[in-house]
Amino acid sequence: MLWVWIIGLALPLAVGGLAGWLTMGSMATYGALVQPPLAPPPWVFPVAWTVLYLLMGIASVLVWKADAPQEDKKRALIWYGVQLAVNFVWPLLFFNAGLYGIALMWLLLLLALVTATMIVFRPISTTAARLLISYVLWLLFATYLNAAIWILNR
Repeated sequence: MLWVWIIGLALPLAVGGLAGWLTMGSMATYGALVQPPLAPPPWVFPVAWTVLYLLMGIASVLVWKADAPQEDKKRALIWYGVQLAVNFVWPLLFFNAGLYGIALMWLLLLLALVTATMIVFRPISTTAARLLISYVLWLLFATYLNAAIWILNR
């Protein structure tokens, strides 16, 4: 079932890639903002997100292939898809629209959805749930950055 792995890895990478492509032109604006302490250099973001999207994809495949009731897997993958869609919108709000306060609220929604995804993944595949831990940690860091940028650039 190689196709499951191909789709599982390609889907989050495509979502991230499209979001990255759509926000590419706004990086100069981001660079001109007052940055908070601990703000990483811009090259860190695509590297970190690529790793996170790969981990998400692996986690989704582990859930898909798990020996668990089909209904549980379907519900878990719906949560996964919803968080991926919400993930796609955040950079558009933050980078393209410059709506830092709204983007912060959206990021908190994303954090809640990823946490819920971990919760529904866990009974199906503990490994899949654990693969999302770094995603949650990165989102917490992104929440700090988003909040600080919103405050520092009002």
